[in-house]
Amino acid sequence: MNDTTKNETTARPALPDRLSVNPRSPHYVAEIFEHDIGIKLNGKERFDVEEYCISEGWVKAAAPKALDRRGQPLLMTVKGTVEAFYR
Repeated sequence: MNDTTKNETTARPALPDRLSVNPRSPHYVAEIFEHDIGIKLNGKERFDVEEYCISEGWVKAAAPKALDRRGQPLLMTVKGTVEAFYR
């Protein structure tokens, strides 16, 4: 009985090809954010990623001070080899 409970708690959903942290985005998946996720771009781990796409090879990160017309952080697209993983 304890083994099945342990397996259920460690079961994680598969990471999608494209994911966003913004709940208003169509690429937002709430179940994935219940776990700690890491993103690597060109082999270096990034902690400021707002959205990523593995197949197209880009991540979007917030610009330090710039805001868009809705008051949201302006996102910069950085291209490279993207890896998503659970920590």
